[in-house]
Amino acid sequence: MEGVTEPCFRDLVLARNPPAALGGAFTEFARVVSVPLPRRALRAHLGPWRHPQPVGLQLMGSDVAAVAESARRAEEAGAPLVDLNFGCPAKGALRGCAGSALLDDPPRVEALVAACVRAVVRVPVTAKIRAGGADDRRLEELARAVEQGGASLLTVHCRTRVEAYADTADWERLRRAVRVVALPVCGNGGVARHADLARLRAETGCAYVMVGRAALGDPWVFSGHAATRAEAAAFLREYAERLRAHHGASTRMVAGRIKQLLAHWTAGGLCDDRAAWRRLADEALLARLASCGDELELAC
Repeated sequence: MEGVTEPCFRDLVLARNPPAALGGAFTEFARVVSVPLPRRALRAHLGPWRHPQPVGLQLMGSDVAAVAESARRAEEAGAPLVDLNFGCPAKGALRGCAGSALLDDPPRVEALVAACVRAVVRVPVTAKIRAGGADDRRLEELARAVEQGGASLLTVHCRTRVEAYADTADWERLRRAVRVVALPVCGNGGVARHADLARLRAETGCAYVMVGRAALGDPWVFSGHAATRAEAAAFLREYAERLRAHHGASTRMVAGRIKQLLAHWTAGGLCDDRAAWRRLADEALLARLASCGDELELAC
């Protein structure tokens, strides 16, 4: 979700789903390399807007001292909770021995969680793992490591690192994690539509559900609202406007972010042929989107 769940997109989704449907969100990960992140960078990840739902500041790194100090600064910057990313399978994270690279070292996962729990004063620390690295044989050990480190919530993405974002998602792995820890478990992976939220909880025993890519295609997936064409188009237009206002984004950047969403978009029946929309030149794409203001304008 890097480059997507920054404030412009994230806050538009929060605004369209009541707290009863969407209980909170996380920033895109803030990468910690060898030195703690400055408070201004952490505040930028949180963004200027505030909602009733908490937005956790997500940190990813392997240097225990640097990540722990970044967690302390995140609390000072106003983060209501700090989340630790042990799930990212990207090559850049693996080269830095961060993200899902740490799944091969449960004691280090525990040490990182524990250091961050000690570093903060009031806010909870949560952690997200995958079901494992090359396989899922250490899933229970990883879940216990997060719990023993003192985390308040464990999120489990039910694919392994090598499975990345494969179509199949094994929810049995979520059940396994729930069985071995006492802290609340949030399930992630394999949610495609609103009905899957209740089904995942019922089938796995997870207390919560995290949604990633499905929210890129339908920002209303949490509430189950069936967006109209007009609502879907308005969301994308407002997203483009906020990118320009908040980031000073160029036409190229704005169109690129819109196309990133259109790879998954289903809301409102707006893009029956998503590939055709994504093939449009940048200015043509934004012009076509601007013309879709009327729900009955079938030409868009």
